[in-house]
Amino acid sequence: MPVDEKLQQRAAWLREVLQQYAHQYYVLDEPTVPDAEYDRLFQELEALEQAHPDLRTADSPTQRVIGRVLDGFASVRHQVPMLSIHTETDTTAEGARAFDRRVRKELGLSEADAAIEYEAELKFDGLAMNLRYEQGVLVQAATRGDGEIGEDVTQNIRTIRQIPLRLQGKVPAVLEVRGEVYMRHDAFEKLNNMQRQQGAKTFVNPRNAAAGTVRQLDPQIVAKRPLSFFAYAWGEIAGWADQPSTHDGMLKAFAAFGLPVDPHRTVVQGPEGLIEFHQRIEQQRGELPFDIDGVVYKVNSLALQQELGFLSREPRWAVAHKYPPQEQMTVVRAIDVQVGRTGKLTPVAKLEPVFVGGVTVTNATMHNEDEVQRKDVHVGDTVVVRRAGDVIPEVVSVVLARRPAGMDVTPWSLVQQLGGRCPVCESAIVREEGEVDWRCSGGLFCSAQRQQAILHFAQRKAMNIDGLGEKLVDQLIGISSSEEADRAEDEDSAALTAGGEQHELNVGETQALVHTLPDLYALTLGQLAGLDRMGQRSAQNILDALEKSKQTTLPRFLFALGIRHVGESTAKDLAKHFGSLERIMAATQEQLLEVEDVGPVVAQSLHTFLSQPHNREVIRQLRAAGIHWQDQDPAADHPKPLAGMTFVLTGTLPTLSREEAKEKLEAAGAKVSGSVSKKTSYVVAGAEAGSKLAKAQELGVAVLDEAALLALLESN
Repeated sequence: MPVDEKLQQRAAWLREVLQQYAHQYYVLDEPTVPDAEYDRLFQELEALEQAHPDLRTADSPTQRVIGRVLDGFASVRHQVPMLSIHTETDTTAEGARAFDRRVRKELGLSEADAAIEYEAELKFDGLAMNLRYEQGVLVQAATRGDGEIGEDVTQNIRTIRQIPLRLQGKVPAVLEVRGEVYMRHDAFEKLNNMQRQQGAKTFVNPRNAAAGTVRQLDPQIVAKRPLSFFAYAWGEIAGWADQPSTHDGMLKAFAAFGLPVDPHRTVVQGPEGLIEFHQRIEQQRGELPFDIDGVVYKVNSLALQQELGFLSREPRWAVAHKYPPQEQMTVVRAIDVQVGRTGKLTPVAKLEPVFVGGVTVTNATMHNEDEVQRKDVHVGDTVVVRRAGDVIPEVVSVVLARRPAGMDVTPWSLVQQLGGRCPVCESAIVREEGEVDWRCSGGLFCSAQRQQAILHFAQRKAMNIDGLGEKLVDQLIGISSSEEADRAEDEDSAALTAGGEQHELNVGETQALVHTLPDLYALTLGQLAGLDRMGQRSAQNILDALEKSKQTTLPRFLFALGIRHVGESTAKDLAKHFGSLERIMAATQEQLLEVEDVGPVVAQSLHTFLSQPHNREVIRQLRAAGIHWQDQDPAADHPKPLAGMTFVLTGTLPTLSREEAKEKLEAAGAKVSGSVSKKTSYVVAGAEAGSKLAKAQELGVAVLDEAALLALLESN
């Protein structure tokens, strides 16, 4: 039975907003919503997908660990993925009982069977880290990243004195230790005092100070900032003959190796033991020397852990049990609207300062117009603000008993306040059918979206402008290095992050070298060489990359424009259907709906974007700058010699990048998959091919090298 269109749209919106929130939290260290809000939306998406399996997609946050590697550090592929664990948001004792019931059900236990033994730990509020020891020596440290690929931060982690550079005693040949890098309260205060004495920016909370420190490119700066570490899990292990059989035994072995392990952990029996631990730690929470946002329960037996296994992105044998968020009352002094880097318009309550969740809060997000109206918030109201370990505070409710007599209670309207125009660039604001958020339509024009637009435009799958990373883009658009540092190291400052997505470009337009995308192609060697950390050679490399990017394809160019809902696949479908950009720009919404996999939401977004005069002018200027591609006839029915065949790419090819090989195969009608199965036609293997090559050989799937692939494409 087909899924209702409104449910499809809701699921799509949930996927997008959860991916955005996760990116901001895990990659940028810039959370925009409380954990409780993320958990609520995640659970709603889970429920939708369980009720309607057809809604489940490969890119759903429920199907994979989220996040991405930042520019500036080498990539590290984890030998064993760093997966997340399920969050139990029922903060009562029932949350612990529910977890125990799920575990017992999976193990087929009855009420007559003995209680399960659990390891109960603290849930630290820091940055997840993987430490790799070989023959007892620390050889690499990597962040979690997207769970599969993280960032190499070895030099920074070596400065943490708690982490041994060599393990003690008889150790495994290979041991990957996983844990949390965090900052103690006393160390945090010491760091802030040092910052004040130097006249530098102070930090707002320990988590973001720790995350920003780990991502510093200069280890000397890291060494001056006191970080700590607790080990609580492991990844790859090799050559450990007497490996313990329990989780608690593993952590005791870690302690014997000289690794720091939190002493608050304990082994308990059954749900009542979990409940007692949860309540006891809640009472001690305010006295702990570091921040936590809950506790973690793990089945203690490693054999039972293996039997329970995993459910998609999460182990069945572990859960994070959170605490009720902290709340305070204050008064709304004004309601402003902020423009985010993706164009989202967020209403923000300007508050009478209030101390909540460990910081003084002056701004709180209200998410969108519907939320403001639903909660009936007005200027002058006394409201409940929630933070409690979350980075961005939010308005929870209005205290009606304290509402001043005679207050104007006309529902607040974002459109009315802004006059229908973006407060930054005065482009028209739009809200797509089925969505709650208003957005600025000036994606290529609005200065609030400039940084995001350029970074998206330059990425590998778009225009592939090598070297045009975030730090360089910040300089090009006029963000000073000090401002960039403030943003990276003080991500949750209430003055900066009030509504989640913020307009960060506070520098005068005259200081910017790039105002819109076409300005990239007008940059000179002298302008680039004069930037911080840019010499003649680096500047010339950027110019060469810009020149090389002018030869592209229509799908890449469409994707590079950053049109909402138009991803790589949709861009390819549009290019195939229309053949040229001119035909796409002239198409009506009805004509756009004729394209395969383009629905009403995509058609409306695309048509709105391309109908904006300033967006069309930017496109014209980009073409005038020399960007070109080979057009084709609309809906051309060219022979597809490899149609119906499935290829898998693995390893590094001699001359072709993974993306180039994929484009050639797809142009010939083949499907490119990420995993090997009996249905795979060919595996294309390059240098350092791994498990996919082994799987192909096991299944008897034909293996090609690059030369054989090119010969196959040419012969067809």
